[in-house]
Amino acid sequence: MEPAKLRILLADDHSLVRQGFRRILEGQHDMTVIGEASNGRLALEMTGQLRPDILVMDVTMPELNGIEATRQVTKLYPRTRVVALSMQKSGVYVREMLRAGARGYLLKECTEQDLVSAIREVSLGKAWLSPDVSNAVLEDYRKHVTEPIDLLSPREREVLQFIAEGKTNKEIASQLNLSVYTVEAHRGRVMEKLNLHSSTELVRFAIRHGMVD
Repeated sequence: MEPAKLRILLADDHSLVRQGFRRILEGQHDMTVIGEASNGRLALEMTGQLRPDILVMDVTMPELNGIEATRQVTKLYPRTRVVALSMQKSGVYVREMLRAGARGYLLKECTEQDLVSAIREVSLGKAWLSPDVSNAVLEDYRKHVTEPIDLLSPREREVLQFIAEGKTNKEIASQLNLSVYTVEAHRGRVMEKLNLHSSTELVRFAIRHGMVD
């Protein structure tokens, strides 16, 4: 008995693009295209009706864009895994599609083998990211992921280190040539920014972030 084929739904607002994808996927021994959607809203409706294994989703489509459609599909039909296939290289689009629940992201200029491999990998619960967008994703990650310590100003980090080293406000003030009042203000802002409530918590935070041994 032959194993069941992967059931794939295509969502793209260009008919010729869908036809091209269908030709590629129907040529695989383990895949079958069960439907086509011309916009995100239709893709959502057809996913509910057909319950595909894989939804190949364009990012920019009319009526309901691919990001929002992906968000709703992954929430309502978690067994359907989404592979984004787009012309958009920007890290913003990639980030939002991945946040929405897509398990893969490819560019439409990818090779046929990349498309087929991505679908197979995602069907197994793995992730797939086109090499062409990896740098964009990395740069976007650097811009948008903030470590708590990055919230502190250089002066506040200095004060935090001295606190972690066990120095009093008076000693810190002397070391930094500041008033005790200013040091107390810095300490208060550090605790507020990091949502910490005691000197012990400040020390633990400093240790975790390599500021003191």
